[in-house]
Amino acid sequence: MLKLDNVTKVYKTGTFGGESLPAVRKVSFEIRPGEVTALIGESGSGKSTLGKMILRLEPVTSGTITYEGTDIARLKGKRLREYYRHVQGVFQDPFSSYNPVFRADRVFATIKRSYFPSVSNAEWHERVETSLKSVGLNPVDVLNKFTHQLSGGQLQRILIARALLLDIKVLVADEIISMIDASTRVDVLNLLSNLKARGLGVLFITHDLSLGNYISERTIILRRGVIVEMGATQKVFDNPQHEYTKMLLTAVPQLHKKWEAGLEPELAAMGVNAQDDGRPGRYSRSSLHPLANMHARKGRREFAEHELAEGLLRTDTYLRTHEEVPPLVEIEDDHFVVESTRVH
Repeated sequence: MLKLDNVTKVYKTGTFGGESLPAVRKVSFEIRPGEVTALIGESGSGKSTLGKMILRLEPVTSGTITYEGTDIARLKGKRLREYYRHVQGVFQDPFSSYNPVFRADRVFATIKRSYFPSVSNAEWHERVETSLKSVGLNPVDVLNKFTHQLSGGQLQRILIARALLLDIKVLVADEIISMIDASTRVDVLNLLSNLKARGLGVLFITHDLSLGNYISERTIILRRGVIVEMGATQKVFDNPQHEYTKMLLTAVPQLHKKWEAGLEPELAAMGVNAQDDGRPGRYSRSSLHPLANMHARKGRREFAEHELAEGLLRTDTYLRTHEEVPPLVEIEDDHFVVESTRVH
């Protein structure tokens, strides 16, 4: 249905744009009808950038994104509007999707004006109320209200209700339950489950592994803009192969276990030494950690500059720019991982 083929996104950086930062590198996967694909990774891994490119909010630097066989970069005018009828997104920060000058339910009016101009006001009002109820909202509580009168969770669910009013086939859900109360969270997840049963394909972007495991059929692990592991969710979670996947799974808090109790095995699995120079364990010397070895260089500018010149100071930016993107290898049916030691 929707396919990404060697998609790369490079941002220009520096004062005059003379430098570049690859945010996403040669990413390929498909979003299939009736499936939820979990895109998991830490902040800055490129998850939201992928979602924005699918929604044409960011242009693709190289590679292609196709919907029903058509390159979406070529869509214009009526064809682009028709694309948005079928592909919609809901993002982590709902406040950025509203104009605070207007009432929040104005987002429904824009949908009616663009896609359903012939529907009567009475019928449209009924559709809006039905959609709001499907995401656990009482229409009386949210209609004709300004954004400052509603919570972040309510605004988030209004955006989901808005997407459901269209004949959507693909939903890009970027941390859509991050601002929803725990009591309502499961209702929204179950709603997505019901929608996929009707053929909806969902890209569920999250950094929460438990949510990804709960809702998805397929899982993609993204690190520094590169897919390091991908496949059927059960196989990725039950038999993780890449070091980064293992680290993410080990770092998941356990409900009945205190952080202080029996912490050493978990830290050791992540390459963290809690007694490292007397500093907290987050200053790990693990090569997986973004702060690796940085405290050892504090106040040693010349040495750091030498390491940078020699390619030894492997910061996140350095690795994104210089690191080779290895191919994915199928280690078992529908379970892929990058060649070992190539992306750390």
